[in-house]
Amino acid sequence: MRRARPLTALALPAAAVLAAAGCGAEVAPDEGGDTVTVSNCGEEIEYRTPERPVAYDMSATEKMFALGLADRMRGIVMPATTEPSVQRSPYKEDYESVEVLGTDVISREIVVEAEADWVLAGWNSGFSEERGITPELLDQVGVQSYMFTESCFDYGDDPVRVEPVEALYTDLRDIGAIFGVQDRAEELIADMEERFAALEEEVPEERAPVFVYDSGTDEPFTSGGQAAPSAIIEAAGGENVFADLDERWTTVGWESVIEAEPEVIVIIDYGDRPAEEKIDFLLSNERLASVPAIEEERFHVIDYAEAVSAPRNIDAAEGLAGYLRSIGR
Repeated sequence: MRRARPLTALALPAAAVLAAAGCGAEVAPDEGGDTVTVSNCGEEIEYRTPERPVAYDMSATEKMFALGLADRMRGIVMPATTEPSVQRSPYKEDYESVEVLGTDVISREIVVEAEADWVLAGWNSGFSEERGITPELLDQVGVQSYMFTESCFDYGDDPVRVEPVEALYTDLRDIGAIFGVQDRAEELIADMEERFAALEEEVPEERAPVFVYDSGTDEPFTSGGQAAPSAIIEAAGGENVFADLDERWTTVGWESVIEAEPEVIVIIDYGDRPAEEKIDFLLSNERLASVPAIEEERFHVIDYAEAVSAPRNIDAAEGLAGYLRSIGR
């Protein structure tokens, strides 16, 4: 487990404390003004203001871009499978302005060679015991890190559970505090809260069952109740048929999908298998012929960057809500 670090002892004015939902994190500047203490995955960590930050994958990168931090980044590590999503991103110019340090998974070697002083990534999707890049190992080479709050669910012996939207808000507040852009973070969160609230007013009495198809042929890979797509579906007025699975992303059996009788299938679009190929596969799978979504060919595509924990989750929810209303659900 990551080493806990004590909070800096300070008397703080009320305006200097940001209470982040979910983890209950408190962000407190030190007396010198160049560090803040943040609770990340249940541990109190004193952060120096990063000067050479590195982000891994679109979830981390678009959090940074949304906070206006592109020009302060040392670089990004962006798997090649995300390239179609990068090209479609509203942050495309920001992507083009930041150096790409790698096009596979992030590694400690990449971080050290870049002389990074801070890394933003998720557990398993970025940080990994097996690949030798963990917060503890980065500490040993003088590199600080922040782990997505959503991924804290998979981390350590005492995982932190936070509803996916609240986890996103926590990340934005914490990153905003670490980089001194709290006002921008609060503006982003306020906008998302207002838009999510507007969707809530339109939720129908009976929710449509929705299945998330990420990938997989022998068995499908899908979203459980702890990942962003489940929250997106709920906000849109649907119901994730696997919301009761206490997982973020997980593999299930096709029989479970058939039994769930989804009326809509959400397709995650990325990588070397674009949405059209996934839809063709589902339609050609004879085992799924009785599934209502297959019978009616009711598919809704969500971009990869909208499906991971990132500011565009609200765009995905609004788009899915519009689709559900268009089919009378």
